[in-house]
Amino acid sequence: MAQVGVNPYEMALEQLKTVAKRMKLDPNLHEVLKHPMRSLEVYLPVRMDNGTIKVFTGYRVQHSMARGPAKGGVRFHQNVTLDEVKALSMWMTWKCAVVGIPYGGAKGGVIVNPKDLTDSELERLARRYFSEISIIIGEQKDIPAPDVNTNAQTMAWFMDTYSMGKGYAVPAIVTGKPVDLGGSEGREKATSRGISFCVREAAKVLHFDLHGATVAIQGFGNVGGNSAPLLAEMGCKIVAVSDVSGGIHDPKGFDVPKLMAYVKQSGGVKGFPGSKDISNAQLLELKVDVLVPAALEGVITKENAPKIDCKILAEGANGPTTPEADEILLKKGVFVIPDVLCNAGGVTASYFEWVQGLQSFFWTEAEVNEKLNEIMTKAFHQVHDIWLRETKVSPLTMRQAAYMLAVQRVADAVRKRGIFP
Repeated sequence: MAQVGVNPYEMALEQLKTVAKRMKLDPNLHEVLKHPMRSLEVYLPVRMDNGTIKVFTGYRVQHSMARGPAKGGVRFHQNVTLDEVKALSMWMTWKCAVVGIPYGGAKGGVIVNPKDLTDSELERLARRYFSEISIIIGEQKDIPAPDVNTNAQTMAWFMDTYSMGKGYAVPAIVTGKPVDLGGSEGREKATSRGISFCVREAAKVLHFDLHGATVAIQGFGNVGGNSAPLLAEMGCKIVAVSDVSGGIHDPKGFDVPKLMAYVKQSGGVKGFPGSKDISNAQLLELKVDVLVPAALEGVITKENAPKIDCKILAEGANGPTTPEADEILLKKGVFVIPDVLCNAGGVTASYFEWVQGLQSFFWTEAEVNEKLNEIMTKAFHQVHDIWLRETKVSPLTMRQAAYMLAVQRVADAVRKRGIFP
């Protein structure tokens, strides 16, 4: 969630302003891109298990549809705000544009702590939310997906709610569904696989061998946990991992299959035999070749950035590096693969799922992985080429290069389509 005291929408606008200035973007196009095209606020009466009615507040924001239908997740969290959802929808626009998939950005949220609800209350909330936002949702208009505290089950409820209104199954209305309801093979590991592809390509341009390269991963959930075996397959040595309980370190490298089995059995990484306990903060400052922050946003700041000691920083989480830290890492020579590129494997696989749903023709996991490899590799080098070109003029981050690519693509679409009427 957003850092306390930081307005995420103001941060998103500032990022756009900085890139627009560097690109010499037409002020009229900049003015259009600053604003979401649509923000919907809904109030959701839900009958609780004890018979009382509680009203929740929800949002769905569509930032842009210039390049195609809006795409973005729905989060259930007590700290959701309209400005946060607006910012996330804008960032989704850029993420989709970076990897070249034909989507604009959207995001949704409900102000709720899911832990306070029973499963049946959560289902009623999810269905009511989707029914209320369905006036702007459609398989050719806006395709939601899971985000914080929502999952494949939530998407199944969303799909069923929408399908009941239509009178037939509409699998393409959401992505991130269970596979037996039209979800895609390979979707679960797609974000992690995209990270591994980006790390591979970064190692190539930096001319160093990943065989034996040391890796530290902060966050051992879906993204970080699936990244470990994928990077190990490339020859990397996973020397440190962490989760909410803390971290572990072994300079010799972990036996990743044994570590995965231990985490599945014990519920966390702490206490893995042969490892030394470290804190999440210590993990970030280890001397490693590759650092993968895959947990929370804002963990790399101006305070700890001077102590970051890696060659490649691959952002598995959204927004793990603050703008001040970005500048410090640039001066230190750390190669940062920004979140808008590095973790875009998830939305890319969601695009594959949507395409499969529209066609009612499903691909194998191997086909999904092959297409993901092609798109992520192409996007990495397109961003890197901009970075190389622009660095000759004045220093910039890979994040700024990614934004330049994305903003240009969206601006071109707006300009060519024109302003209606």
